[in-house]
Amino acid sequence: MGLCKTPREIALMRAAGRLNACAMRTMAEAIKPGVTTRQLDTIAKRVIESGGGVPLFYGYHGYSANICASVNSCVVHGIPNDTPLQEGDIVSIDVGTSLQGWGADMAKTFAVGRISKAAQDLISGTEAGFAAGLAQMRPGNRVGDIGAAVQKSAEDMGYGVVRVLTGHGIGRKMHEEPSLPNFGTAGRGMTLKAGMTLALEPMITQGTWRVETRADGWAVHTADGKLAAHYEHTVLITPNGPELLTVEDEAIN
Repeated sequence: MGLCKTPREIALMRAAGRLNACAMRTMAEAIKPGVTTRQLDTIAKRVIESGGGVPLFYGYHGYSANICASVNSCVVHGIPNDTPLQEGDIVSIDVGTSLQGWGADMAKTFAVGRISKAAQDLISGTEAGFAAGLAQMRPGNRVGDIGAAVQKSAEDMGYGVVRVLTGHGIGRKMHEEPSLPNFGTAGRGMTLKAGMTLALEPMITQGTWRVETRADGWAVHTADGKLAAHYEHTVLITPNGPELLTVEDEAIN
């Protein structure tokens, strides 16, 4: 399978991305103290299926939900449950949509009610790391340029950058080549070309970058128990730079 998508394939991924972004927005509007992550999962399923899509995560290697919902020290892959969110929590929602066989994937970390300044700074810093990496997603640049930019942005703010989890290519499959680390050395790795579709997803921590997987085999937490944040979009490399596909208004950044 080619890494560069055809115009028709890109159009389908753009449509999947719009639907995915709609599901994320609808969940975001529901997040408040007392809401459960299982309720958010139900919202995502309803929005995606009502738009003609299929939740991309459900059944993936046996995964039992439609979204990943990761609270506080959980970096990624938290399975939705019936525990109510609490005032001051942060929750990272990761959601994927398949539409006519083509996928889109995105994630965002949300405040639950009023949160601490430190937690808000982590969320903002993670989004800043994403923006730094996104700026490098241009034809002729290399995968290492993206990771180096994310890493510098995060580490300059004193944060950790998770090493064992990465972004990825996306298209017919949720995870395609290339792997997209959030750290690395500029000038190394695969050369970016117009038509490539990549999921850029910094996972940033307040403390150590080291993580551990819990007993359920899915939820990945920071090894020191400190907070983590996650931010992701599916990105198309165009001749003029990156285009976010997981937005409702087809914005180009």
